[in-house]
Amino acid sequence: MAPLPGVEQIKGDITKRSTIEEILNRFKTSDEKINKADLVICDGAPDVTGLHDIDEFVQGNLVLAALNICLHVLCENGNFVSKIFRTKNIDLLYQQLKLFFDDVVIAKPRSSRNSSVESFIVCRQFHLPDNFIPNIDEPFTYTYERTLTNQEKSSFVIPFIACGSLDGFDSDKTYPLEQEYIEPIQPPIHPAYEEACALKKTKKLPISSS
Repeated sequence: MAPLPGVEQIKGDITKRSTIEEILNRFKTSDEKINKADLVICDGAPDVTGLHDIDEFVQGNLVLAALNICLHVLCENGNFVSKIFRTKNIDLLYQQLKLFFDDVVIAKPRSSRNSSVESFIVCRQFHLPDNFIPNIDEPFTYTYERTLTNQEKSSFVIPFIACGSLDGFDSDKTYPLEQEYIEPIQPPIHPAYEEACALKKTKKLPISSS
């Protein structure tokens, strides 16, 4: 990703301790305290395999890794928004998020295809439970979950909301070509299709026949 004014970029794996430490270092002040964030957004997603159980598991771990970072940098009553795959085994993730946020809903923007399991989980009013100390060395929920009562472990019904007005763009529709084209604010650097575009311009792109 090309540099953006006022934006600090870190290239790394958020499931690794080294990346989490680097992120936390960016939030530290001169006296080693943490500047708290009002909002954390996670738009991460795995390269899907088509095996839904595996894709859901990997995506869930990305959300938990982002939540692990939230536990250290998010301020009291802060907010967290993350992409999720809304599938049959998502209840455990809901329960883990409800441990730290008073208000949790699922949002499905119109720009997200109806046929896709992609949704966004919107978590508001963050707070750390009593006697809970975040620790990046181990999964943050498991130790704490052992102390929960059966009532606290009960399933949650997470509200589902549709976003956007009915006249907005929809990714399942097509639009007239005379629509004004707007260049992206930040074009990609060395995208996967870069070589194919160069070959096409020189008419050297192989054409497969079936």
